[in-house]
Amino acid sequence: MPDQISDQTFVYVTYIRTSPEKLWQALIDPEFTRLYWAGCWQQSTWEPGAEWSLNIPDGRVGDSGRVLEIDKPRRLVLEWRNEFKPELRAEGYSRCVFELEASKGESEEMVKLTVTHSMPHGQSMFITAVSNGWPIILSSLKSLLETGQSLESTRKWPKGM
Repeated sequence: MPDQISDQTFVYVTYIRTSPEKLWQALIDPEFTRLYWAGCWQQSTWEPGAEWSLNIPDGRVGDSGRVLEIDKPRRLVLEWRNEFKPELRAEGYSRCVFELEASKGESEEMVKLTVTHSMPHGQSMFITAVSNGWPIILSSLKSLLETGQSLESTRKWPKGM
């Protein structure tokens, strides 16, 4: 009998020249999120158990779930399900963990950001999708915080999606 995969996980780590407080705000503030996440914004009261959604510029809910854990400005855990692609929605809820760890360079303040997105079953199309999406979104966030400008390719929602 073959081994059963119990979990599929994507992990992304980056260092951003900013403070934990500024990065935290950039992750949850709807107006700031629009600047690096293709015009999308998050909506929540940011309390444990609160509903959470990522909204697409045309008014659709792109992803939804709830806040599982929140420890400002160190850790945020979301239950996360895709809503706009039926085949991804059918996979159910994933878990996304944002961990912020202050770090001091020789002459600058920086934050180690680790994003871990996992699905409780193997062969997830959703995890494949986020593993293609997170690197560009998080690179754009880093760029925006460090230079004041997001990556151009993440400023607008892609046509036809």
